[in-house]
Amino acid sequence: MAEPGVKRRTRSSVITARAAASFEPEGRSVAAARAFVRDTLQGWGFTDVVDDAVVLTSELVTNAVIHAGTAADVLCLRTDEGVRIEVADHYPEREVPVQGSGQPFVAPDRENGRGLLLCAALASRWGVEYSPAHKHVWFQLDLPERPVGTRHAGPALPPGLLPVADERVRVAVVQVDPGGAIVSWNDDAEHLFGYGSDQVVGKHLGDFAAWPHTPGTGTGLAEALLLSRWEGSYGLRCSDGRVIPVYASHLRVRDTQGEPSTVCLLVRDDERAVLQTPARTTTTGADSPGEGRAPDPFDVFIGTPAPDDLDSLLQRTVERARDMLDGDAAFLLLATDDETELEVRASTGLPSARQRFARVPVEAGTSRYASARMPAVHEDLTAVPGAVPLLTGTGMRSVVTVPLKVEGRLTGSLGVAAEAAGRYANEEALRLQFAADRIALAVESARLGELERLRRGSLSFLVEASDLLAGTLDRDQTLALMAQMTVPTLATWCAVYTIADQASDPYLSYVLHEDEERIDGVKELLSGIAPPEPVPTPGARIWKAPADAAHRAALRTSMDELDQDSAAPLSSGINTTLATATAVGGETVVLPLVARNRVIGMLTLGKPSDDHFRQEILELAEDLSRRAALALDNARLYSERVAISQSLQRSLLPPGLPQIQNVEVDVIYRAAGEGNEVGGDFYDVFPIRDSAYGFAIGDVCGTGPEAAAVTGLARHALRLLAREGFGGPAVLERLNAAILDEGARSRFLTLLYGELWPQEDGSALLKVVCAGHPLPLRLRQDGTVEPAADPQPLLGVMEDLELYEQTVTLDPGDVLLCVTDGVTERREGSRMLGDEGLAEVLRACTGLTAGAVAARVLRAVERFAAEPASDDMAILTMRVPEPHHQ
Repeated sequence: MAEPGVKRRTRSSVITARAAASFEPEGRSVAAARAFVRDTLQGWGFTDVVDDAVVLTSELVTNAVIHAGTAADVLCLRTDEGVRIEVADHYPEREVPVQGSGQPFVAPDRENGRGLLLCAALASRWGVEYSPAHKHVWFQLDLPERPVGTRHAGPALPPGLLPVADERVRVAVVQVDPGGAIVSWNDDAEHLFGYGSDQVVGKHLGDFAAWPHTPGTGTGLAEALLLSRWEGSYGLRCSDGRVIPVYASHLRVRDTQGEPSTVCLLVRDDERAVLQTPARTTTTGADSPGEGRAPDPFDVFIGTPAPDDLDSLLQRTVERARDMLDGDAAFLLLATDDETELEVRASTGLPSARQRFARVPVEAGTSRYASARMPAVHEDLTAVPGAVPLLTGTGMRSVVTVPLKVEGRLTGSLGVAAEAAGRYANEEALRLQFAADRIALAVESARLGELERLRRGSLSFLVEASDLLAGTLDRDQTLALMAQMTVPTLATWCAVYTIADQASDPYLSYVLHEDEERIDGVKELLSGIAPPEPVPTPGARIWKAPADAAHRAALRTSMDELDQDSAAPLSSGINTTLATATAVGGETVVLPLVARNRVIGMLTLGKPSDDHFRQEILELAEDLSRRAALALDNARLYSERVAISQSLQRSLLPPGLPQIQNVEVDVIYRAAGEGNEVGGDFYDVFPIRDSAYGFAIGDVCGTGPEAAAVTGLARHALRLLAREGFGGPAVLERLNAAILDEGARSRFLTLLYGELWPQEDGSALLKVVCAGHPLPLRLRQDGTVEPAADPQPLLGVMEDLELYEQTVTLDPGDVLLCVTDGVTERREGSRMLGDEGLAEVLRACTGLTAGAVAARVLRAVERFAAEPASDDMAILTMRVPEPHHQ
């Protein structure tokens, strides 16, 4: 039945495709489910709803496999309206919090149940259904309505109001195959971008495109090339390295054989009117205002653009504002939510690329953007220097600015400037204000739509980032992930500084640039300047040192080149230095990496020359830095723990093996796991007195510090007691008493202890005691394998032990094999190697040296099962060589 208060699923939509997958109740299933949904929706071309679908699926699958501990079944259904996704688990008796049902709705900060809150917030429709064995949570995401291409006829305009273009308009025609490789490149493309067709044909268009990429906004180049029609702006890298803004119109076509390809028409961005599809305008015949009167040219151009296409709307606005007032430049800035700053978002006739996303204060003052809340006219900027910082150094003399307001709240500022003084008066300000009032609501609506998409994209980005960071405890890999997640998504280049402790200086640990050829130059430049101060204050702060150092280096290199003999060839050093200066010449910000109330490093993000970060990106980077700091500190703690464990493990093993006359001795020790736990297996071979040696191999129950304490006690007590002259039984009985004295900290111990005396006839005499340990095996020269001792009680359990020792003589060619239970208890499914399996391996070792026997046993154990060993292993072999081997 359906849960009351939750919308029921509609079944009227026609299902045109489906995809299903099941995921086991384990942590990595959440990432696998996200990848499945992302790949499925992208394959269907539903890129508009991918981020929302991935976030919702992640939360619902997490509820199933993590919180409920059951498998999750994910079903994706494509309909003519959009996409419906169902997530089913096998725990149907759980209550579902539903608004209006009398149950308290789950708190947003709780993990369990948050998926239903997100469904209510993001999905077009959603619901919950129960069956006897499953619970289904489903949601539907409707595709946004897309206007199809229409024919359009504009009004007749006077020449002065027509779009401006060069005398010879050049339209580049580029055709790419389904894989994105260029197959055709016309003469206008060669003229515009500097590449001949032989230089580009066969290469991917993405190698030349500077595609804008902001999390959650826009469409990727590969996706745009697969759409039936696409139109918009991006950049193309020319042969001289410059990036030219272009306006593009893509059309997907098929040839006579049915093979698809994409035809791309490209013009310079300032000539976009050549290709740009005019927005559809609505006319109502007699109801049209001012019949018989020429329409307002600003209103004609703006029309009714899509409210969520913010960049196109802003760019169209500044171009029409400039044309309407016959200006030389125009600009539009958007206000922050608190109305304290304005952010440059669009301009024309200005070096807009270097000003984009730059911020200036709203209120008037020295070197501040004056009169942002009221219309203002500056007849001559030379008389009021700094009144409009955006125009400093541009040659503009007169400017008119007007505010954009919605319901009395400042949302932006629109300005038009001219190179001549005295061009504008109050009349122009009124005309521009009228236009600003007409566009303010559309701009605000589009801005809010962009922020919502960015928020959703940011949420998806952080989900993926958290998953990646949680997947490793390796410090170097964590540093690499931090950089790779920020470049190029958030920044052009990134550097990570780490701080070992409070007394240490920041250390440059990792550098990444989107162009691999620039990494060494950026690293060299950053290594030559003082690192940023480790300030714990949250948020991004500007760091000017890299840009200043780059500019100084570029100037110094240029001067050195000019001082050279004019006849000498110029070196490539200036090119490298200038490229590095360009790479780090923009805005650079530093975010502290704070974990457990301590600054453990800094995340530094940078842009190329004169570029700026938008505030939303900085906020996203701040969220990422908090997650990255905790992951980096966890990796540090884990590394320290591993180092301590490995050091402790080494201290519990002998530093070396003694040389014993006429006896070969070899040991192989393998610790299981990742080395972060101290194991309980140990061994020792040591001299007792002249011509007498002790040997031991044991296994303490458990791992960790308690097991390590018993291991250390056992190894050192054995040496001490043996050298005091005690025999084997007495040594083990006293060791047993010492273990029991540890009380609650004690651990039981299995131990094989023996003493060895080389004999003059070439044999070796052994006296052994086997206290609960796997029995030692003796391999005779004829291939016979037999136990060399009887089993006796283990240590650390009973107080009164009565142990005895057994005498074994190893003849020349004999081998004694001693192992821990990690060898004999090696398993694969229901099979176990066991004592018989070990004996079978040993029978095949006749004639081998002690080291070869140990190696063959280890190889047999490793090959017994495909999975890595789950228990420590120690293998001790002793062999008496045959006379001709001596």
